[in-house]
Amino acid sequence: MVRGLGELESAIMDRMWARRVPASVRDVLEELRQERSIAYTTVMTVMDKLHTKGLLRRAPQGRAYVYEPVSSREAYTAELMRQTLAGGGNRAATLVHFLERLTPEEAAALQTALQVFPLQDSAP
Repeated sequence: MVRGLGELESAIMDRMWARRVPASVRDVLEELRQERSIAYTTVMTVMDKLHTKGLLRRAPQGRAYVYEPVSSREAYTAELMRQTLAGGGNRAATLVHFLERLTPEEAAALQTALQVFPLQDSAP
């Protein structure tokens, strides 16, 4: 089950999703230190937990690991949305409430997405 990320997990994943190449703990630490004071071991522990949760994959490089996201930010967000919908009780009512709250920009994005991936007819 996918769950939301904590504040530091989100900060690390934001940086990992923004990269196009694997990153070491030190790489991420240097970026985080531009905004906050943080220990190497803290970043290492959180990145290890993100690996354990299946959000990062890692490969040995020397005496350390390099990490990269398992999936895109969009794929992660989509899975969170799907699981939230599945756990929301009445799915139709949940979707209606969701649609009522869409901004015009979000509604346009939804319409565009439905043109790319039209809903399948569930009739036999």
